[in-house]
Amino acid sequence: MKNKPIKKRTHNYKKHIGKAPGTLVYTGVKTEKRLHIESFDYTKETLDESILTNIEDAKIHKSTDSVTWINIDGLNSINEIENIGKQYELHPLVLEDIVNTTQRPKIDEYDDYLFIVLKMLYYDNDENIIIEQVSFVLGKNYVLSFQEAEGDVFDTVRERLRHGNGRIRGLKSDYLLYALIDAVVDHYFSIIETLGNKIEDLENDLFAGNTRENINIEVQQLKREILKVRRAIFPLREIINRIEKGEHPLIYKRTITYYRDIYDHLIQVSENIDIYREMIWSLMDMYMTTISNRMNEVMKVLTIMSSIFIPLTFLAGIYGMNFEYIPELKYKNGYFILLGVMFVLFIGLLFYFKRKKWL
Repeated sequence: MKNKPIKKRTHNYKKHIGKAPGTLVYTGVKTEKRLHIESFDYTKETLDESILTNIEDAKIHKSTDSVTWINIDGLNSINEIENIGKQYELHPLVLEDIVNTTQRPKIDEYDDYLFIVLKMLYYDNDENIIIEQVSFVLGKNYVLSFQEAEGDVFDTVRERLRHGNGRIRGLKSDYLLYALIDAVVDHYFSIIETLGNKIEDLENDLFAGNTRENINIEVQQLKREILKVRRAIFPLREIINRIEKGEHPLIYKRTITYYRDIYDHLIQVSENIDIYREMIWSLMDMYMTTISNRMNEVMKVLTIMSSIFIPLTFLAGIYGMNFEYIPELKYKNGYFILLGVMFVLFIGLLFYFKRKKWL
């Protein structure tokens, strides 16, 4: 996966208020960079890879017998996105969902194409999970993919196209869509693995009694990350399930088996997410238990110290009264006798607490 620039998510949900349906409003991070469009046009024997500098060039392969993958990076150029929509006759609501980066993962079926929205996950340089929206349009012999910025998880698909590895160059566009979605889902496993390692490290620290000052913040951060991942991944199961059980003419029967494999992977990822979610709740309980145990240890020490000094204080209080006639006050060695009694009492209490295993 290519390195991506770190960017803050500043989605503005109010941008759509009062707008007519189908109005294009980009809700992601505004940049001055223009669209980057790459094209892969291929058959079983040939491959034409190019970078398109003119937006009208995106239509040159639409009516050919080859399969074409057009990848568009950057969604802030609304006019150019509209031009692509006109060239491929996309519904205005589809274009609206493409540039709305807060869109929930979903699938819409049209007569001539399928529209799919899903979330691509990756870690930035500070190991924070970034969720980027990816939209796909599946046509008869083409796939359009729309991303927020350059850099993705599709490098393995590009290499397979360049070298003719596997079945991808010998099958239709529905298999290309499968390969792209499969690359996204495969990357989910690396996200889940990293989350699992973080949880295990925290669990080991808590078991070892290492309750550093900010460990509760780390647990809360992991909890938020798991929830973000869950919201991004779980709706994709419904999308793949509809593709698998649907009868859209663009999805051939021979490809259904591959989509079923994606569904199995998503079930596995979802189960891991649920397990890690329970583990995080357990970590929080373990943290609170550890804090409580440490507090109990402190209270136990203080209680033992109080129990030892209570009888000593009692004796000191008796002989510290200002009465004129107190027994033993006239003893020549009374002071040393009292200190001896206190010392013996102190040692006896320590021995008793030790025998009871309170120390």
